[in-house]
Amino acid sequence: MISVALADDQPLIRMGLRFLIDREPDLRCVGEATDGAAAVTLVERAHPDVLLLDIRMPGTDGLQALREIVKAPGDGKTRVIILTTFDLDEYVFAALEAGASGFLLKDTAPAELTRAIRVVAEGQAMLSPSVTRTLLSRLGRRGFGYSAPMPGMAEVTPREREVMAWVAAGLSNEEIAARLYLSTATVRTHVGRAMTKLAARDRAQLVVFALRAGIEPAGD
Repeated sequence: MISVALADDQPLIRMGLRFLIDREPDLRCVGEATDGAAAVTLVERAHPDVLLLDIRMPGTDGLQALREIVKAPGDGKTRVIILTTFDLDEYVFAALEAGASGFLLKDTAPAELTRAIRVVAEGQAMLSPSVTRTLLSRLGRRGFGYSAPMPGMAEVTPREREVMAWVAAGLSNEEIAARLYLSTATVRTHVGRAMTKLAARDRAQLVVFALRAGIEPAGD
């Protein structure tokens, strides 16, 4: 059973999310918060597997709450999906850099949202297609302004860079395996080795590193 917590200042949004989550046999809503500060407290109390977190909330906003949750002592098992109406690139990158495992828009289809919860709970990253396009088109080619070599990047092999590019494009291990004609286990190994070489804390941070380095898929 995957435990899920909600943080949004709009009651109707929380009601809809709770209904969507609780109707799934493997998902369970364990609490709600109306602002960022309450979200931090909720995570400390309930230790959910996944937190759906809005960005713009009164008082402590979602990004600040995310930073506090990621840095809080403990087992750090809660993974955060930013769920917002805003797909501005500065929000996307700030959220991923702060430690979010996913970034979805509130117009995401219900089935895609529940899939995202399951994917993130398993330790993978999840970005909506529109968010991925925004990152790649507006930021990826500029490398986020990084000019200094990234520590560990020189040790990343060409195949690992190729896999990183598709991770940054939002593909799962299974989708990358099908595209590159590899086994899922081989893709998982390449992802793990790249994360180790770059000291990436999780798959979402690997996305950040790929985009900082200007790594993009060779073709679609």
